[in-house]
Amino acid sequence: MTDHVVVLGAGYAGAGAIQSLQSELDDNARLTWISDTDYHLVLHESHRVIRDPTVRSDITIPTADIADPTTRFIQDTVTGLEPDERLIHLEDGEDVEYDYVLVALGSSTAFYGIPGMADHALTLKSLDDALEIHDQVAEAGTNATRSEPAQVVIGGAGLSGIQTAGEVAAYRDEHRAPIEIHLVEALEEIFPGNDPAIQRALRSLLEEAGVHIHTDDPITEAEANVIRFDEGDPLEYDVFVWTGGITGREALDETPLENQHNRVNAEANFQTSDERVFAIGDSAIIDQGDQPAPPTAQAAWQAAELIGENIARAIDNRPLRTWEYDDKGTVVSVGDKAVAHNVKHLPVDAFGGFPAKNLKKLIAARWIADMTSWNRARKAWSVL
Repeated sequence: MTDHVVVLGAGYAGAGAIQSLQSELDDNARLTWISDTDYHLVLHESHRVIRDPTVRSDITIPTADIADPTTRFIQDTVTGLEPDERLIHLEDGEDVEYDYVLVALGSSTAFYGIPGMADHALTLKSLDDALEIHDQVAEAGTNATRSEPAQVVIGGAGLSGIQTAGEVAAYRDEHRAPIEIHLVEALEEIFPGNDPAIQRALRSLLEEAGVHIHTDDPITEAEANVIRFDEGDPLEYDVFVWTGGITGREALDETPLENQHNRVNAEANFQTSDERVFAIGDSAIIDQGDQPAPPTAQAAWQAAELIGENIARAIDNRPLRTWEYDDKGTVVSVGDKAVAHNVKHLPVDAFGGFPAKNLKKLIAARWIADMTSWNRARKAWSVL
């Protein structure tokens, strides 16, 4: 009997898993891929679209270019998962039955119950989000004057917030638009939880780009044109982008699987509380001992390389392999500049300049090449 394996999601985890499964599954299994988009987005470069929407063609890869002819693709939104019935519910189509399913749906932006945040803030979790930020920044800049510049506020100074601020600054400079940019962080320093060396380097690049940095004061409420803080004065805005934290997708709202905030708990072999349900990427909280694997593109890529083998092993009733996350370093862009930190096999802790900028480009190009070809990666190089 042929086993039916279904992959949910077309992000790093989902797209990588499709490639992995296509190389691991034999003729005794059939593969279905379900996603609400018919393309894979190179999400860690989506901030580039804020400056230049034409970049989108270089950082999106059609699912048809990733999936083999034998892989069935369904474009639809997953609305639920019933492990007991082995059913996947879709928004428009009929339920899909499975023998094994990989949950790789990615994440949603967490608003932490802050009043008004969900109603008034833009987010950056999709291509449409990036395009909407571009449109609003462009409109605000057009309607502003030198005496009354547009106010763009980015909440959350993690990776996405920092890179968003850098792209808005680059847009401002290229278009000579009257825009002031504010980066807001509740904790004491930007890029919280990371080494002070990279925090200092990123702060320096942001300040050099004219970004006003506000730290150590959480947002308590968002209104139509103003955000309020625990201690500081309110900050009026024309455009407000929120990048602070992640939570699981609505499709997992009522899942019986063990989960935390709709992110499914998974063992280090990617198996969940149901042995026929696996999870990787931002959808999962993958056990790594003292703390789970980070919700990063790097972790999703690494997990995707092994998931195909482990699902094939499950089908054959063979022991599953354990995965261990390998942190290969961090590279963060601020407009056309970048900072790299703790890059594996390099003798320095942190560096910037052309080496960091080109390393950032190389990481994205390598992923695009792995998904498709080096020809496509070379085409994207100039805009990354």
